[in-house]
Amino acid sequence: MSTSNPWPFEDPPNVMCFTVKSIVQATKPLLMVSRDVEDAGWSFLTGESLDMSEALLVTLRSMVERDQTVLELADLPPGWTAVRSSPQASWTRAEDKISNEPA
Repeated sequence: MSTSNPWPFEDPPNVMCFTVKSIVQATKPLLMVSRDVEDAGWSFLTGESLDMSEALLVTLRSMVERDQTVLELADLPPGWTAVRSSPQASWTRAEDKISNEPA
């Protein structure tokens, strides 16, 4: 990210985000980004079944530094998910119907 560009997220660069070791270690690609409807927290995932033993907390800035395409999702609303089929593919956004259903 260029220092001449302003930070595009409403969250600060040091906000903690959920991800998995395989993304941090670059053994699997980032294919899914979601925002929690309750606390607007960010999750950066592979799109595969989640193994909690692989869970990590990292900063939002570190995820942007790993994958500049995350900048395209700065305006992703809470309760929404963005997915792509490969790191070269475009992000597709969708509202998370399950998390937004009335209780």
